[in-house]
Amino acid sequence: MAGEAILGAVSQLWRYPASSLAGERLDAISVGLKTVDGDRLFGLVDTASGEIARPDREAKWHKVPLIRTRLTEERRLEVAVPGGGWLPAPDPRSDRAVSAFLGFEASIRPFGAEIAAPFYAGPLTEARYAKAPIHLLTTASLARLKALHPGGAPDPRRFRPNIVVDMDPVEGAFPETEWIGRKLAVGDLLLTVSEPCRRCGFTIIAQDGFDTDPGILRNLVRHNAHNLGVYCTVDRPARVGIGAPMRFV
Repeated sequence: MAGEAILGAVSQLWRYPASSLAGERLDAISVGLKTVDGDRLFGLVDTASGEIARPDREAKWHKVPLIRTRLTEERRLEVAVPGGGWLPAPDPRSDRAVSAFLGFEASIRPFGAEIAAPFYAGPLTEARYAKAPIHLLTTASLARLKALHPGGAPDPRRFRPNIVVDMDPVEGAFPETEWIGRKLAVGDLLLTVSEPCRRCGFTIIAQDGFDTDPGILRNLVRHNAHNLGVYCTVDRPARVGIGAPMRFV
């Protein structure tokens, strides 16, 4: 591994305590064999139907990514709607705030009883898809998208990566899409690039700081078979911090 050139360095780290809600940007994350610690523990549901939030498919959920999230040191979820303060969740107070913001009755619920204890004894929900352990994205691919769509804002938050690696642009390429099957070391973390990340309608939705933009997804469909970034499996768990170098292994 020592002989491999450094491809880039970690510039952003994210976890998403609640699916579809805004992520939490961190200085370091702990990556296990199956997931990032604290990632996607909760879901937001329509209390009338039990349906989990789907901003990629239904307009009624389009404001959900504007709801901020964080985990406390005690691993308690807190959420904040725009213009509001932090509230504990799951909790009637946060459910009322989220419902008022969305315009219909909604509730934050854990994905499993082991997540909820000891704070909560209410209903659970189920994750709507099986997530990969790590989603990795390079600034080189964001630069390629920007070159194809100069008027757009390819903010990393549109794509919900765990790890963003700052690397030099590669002319005419989304580089990590071509790394399927290769192994990467990100600091002490060892990953295998398992598949490209196929993008959906979530990527076009407005968030804090950028507007709705169908051109984002249109250009990925046209120029990279719907994809941006890659999913990775974990060969060696580790804690990763900002500035960690990335190399091929």
